[in-house]
Amino acid sequence: MTQTIAIIGAGMAGLSAAHALQQAGLPVQLFDKSRGSGGRISSKRSEIGALDLGAPGFLAQDPAFLTALADWASAGSCAAWTAIDGPQPYWVGTPRMSAISRALLGDLPTTFSCRISEVFRGERHWQLLDTAGASHGPFSHVIVALPAPQAGVLLTAAPALAARAASVVMEPVWAVALGFAEAQPGAQHSLRFDDEILQQATHDSAKPGRDNRLDSWVLHATADWTRQHLDLPKEAVIDRLAHAFAERLGRRLPPAQFALAHRWLYAYPARRTDWGALGDQQQGLFACGDWCLDGTVEGAWRSGARAAQLLLASL
Repeated sequence: MTQTIAIIGAGMAGLSAAHALQQAGLPVQLFDKSRGSGGRISSKRSEIGALDLGAPGFLAQDPAFLTALADWASAGSCAAWTAIDGPQPYWVGTPRMSAISRALLGDLPTTFSCRISEVFRGERHWQLLDTAGASHGPFSHVIVALPAPQAGVLLTAAPALAARAASVVMEPVWAVALGFAEAQPGAQHSLRFDDEILQQATHDSAKPGRDNRLDSWVLHATADWTRQHLDLPKEAVIDRLAHAFAERLGRRLPPAQFALAHRWLYAYPARRTDWGALGDQQQGLFACGDWCLDGTVEGAWRSGARAAQLLLASL
């Protein structure tokens, strides 16, 4: 008999795996160190409204992912951002990116604000230990759905999986949100740059369903610049990225009425892989995440679904 399955990480990959297993009739228990779900598709609540500091949006190609996307859209959890030109629709969560993770989370049992520090196997079942010293279990299987460097630490019971995770380099990214009293004239809603400092700028308040009080933009620094300035004070990061943004627009920006900075230590993998997901089916230990594929939101969802498939095939 299959006992509850532990899933560590309530981002897109972990939620995808949990949803697939729940649909197969299996009990799951999610754990996440944050106060809410989503990972890089979470949203930051602020005095000017919700801000998408992680993935600004995403594309969809995989047929299964498109089917899931249609369900989310019909439920009002996401929409195509029609102001963005391109050969494919550019999707965003509505009224914020975290709406997608909330829809996936549903009534799945989840323990938030719980950082798992150890995953170990007894004679028959898995146990988890958190940083507060509390034990969780028993579990028949464990899926680790965390960024590769964090996943590797929890995969030591399966050395081959731990080595795979340890081989993945994750890139850091500084994100800065700026809020202006008036809209910036002439600026496109989504800008990408070939620049040493600034990687992209997204007109966050222009996304469908937003009700931000100010004209808000989210800027992402390049991984190289972030790596060189990991410990730069947030105020200095805001100044540097705002200055770079003004230079790329070719004009002086008005004073920002609101600004904040957030550092993503593990924003995306440096290189894509084709693993799909990792698994030791004999022991019942699995890993998934965008780093198992191409670093995209769709890749994270596909990886979680693949981890669930591997687990189900082992029963």
